[in-house]
Amino acid sequence: MDGTAGVSGHRHADEALLDDPAQLGERDPGGMLRFTASAGAQVRESAALAAEANLSVLADDGRPRAVVIAGIGTAGRTGDVLATVAGPRCPVPVIPHRSAGVPGWVGAADVVIAVSASGRSPEALGAAEAAHRRGARLVAVGAPDSQLQSVAERARAPFIPVPRRAPARASLWALTVPVLLAARTLGLVKVNEADLAETAARLDADADRCRPTAESFVNPAKSLALGLAGSIPIVWGSSPLATVAARRFGDTLSANSRYPVVSGALGEAGRGRVGLLDGVFGGLAEGERDIFADPDDSDPDGIRLRLVLLRDGGLNADDDTDEPLAVEERRADAVQTLAERRGVRCDVVTAEGGSALERLASLVAVPDFASIYLALAHGLDPMAVPAITEMKELANQ
Repeated sequence: MDGTAGVSGHRHADEALLDDPAQLGERDPGGMLRFTASAGAQVRESAALAAEANLSVLADDGRPRAVVIAGIGTAGRTGDVLATVAGPRCPVPVIPHRSAGVPGWVGAADVVIAVSASGRSPEALGAAEAAHRRGARLVAVGAPDSQLQSVAERARAPFIPVPRRAPARASLWALTVPVLLAARTLGLVKVNEADLAETAARLDADADRCRPTAESFVNPAKSLALGLAGSIPIVWGSSPLATVAARRFGDTLSANSRYPVVSGALGEAGRGRVGLLDGVFGGLAEGERDIFADPDDSDPDGIRLRLVLLRDGGLNADDDTDEPLAVEERRADAVQTLAERRGVRCDVVTAEGGSALERLASLVAVPDFASIYLALAHGLDPMAVPAITEMKELANQ
């Protein structure tokens, strides 16, 4: 097979296209922009569906020894969200698990939450089956009338049906809310109806700001996409919550935009990765830039780093002091200064909102849209990823 079979698009971004709503619609036949704009509606619908499920049975046996969230891809990110929202004072370990089955120590004292948008991922199905065999309490979240629902029914476990209205990577909030509400039933998180309503409202507001008809100079997602065009993005989060958002942005840039990304925590960056700012795509490349050139003009043949800092300066209700966040904020300031000294461009997205969930939403929404706009600027369909289809075909041979 030709190595470029099924691949379309162009290497250099077409900036003018982003301000042509008709063209954007034609380049997005699968409706990824529309699905992403439904994030607020996903929160509301999933909260209602979780309320209809019999989650109260989870509390019958008291607090678990540990909670394992089993899933892969976007479903796996729900475990990261739960662990972060639960915070360091959570009374039990919250463990995201991305492999088939469950950890060897899982037993009757534990809870397993199996998550799959399609309801058929091997990781979620294997975890649900293993939890049932070992007598662990099970909760399943996924598409209705799926294999995962069948496993939950055999185990007489709660199942939260999440209609498959969008691709998994555009369904983060539809999958996350049931996980959070299951954990709330177990007494692990304090997520109330006001938090969910404010989070949904925040997602709605950001969807409006990032709508296709909003021009680039007032659309934060289009501006971020244009800044990243032709670069190697580095996305770092200043706190555990912001790090979840950073890794989510790495996921969407890779899947939607097909960009290679370095993403993670600023703490990790300080242990070696910050050296990228000195490297051949960082300070060395910027040192060769024409000092008389327009700083807004990108060199199509010179690939350079572009730093994105996701900053969360909110109060951490799980800590007795704001010192941990103060350390993280000083670290973020230091990295911004280092980037400036080396000429590396830096974009900053700052969290807003009261609850941890709303702040997370404020860090996820604009980058989600940016990853789609970046794909469209390159003539790529953010929905259809030929390599994923080919990989599945090859793996099943």
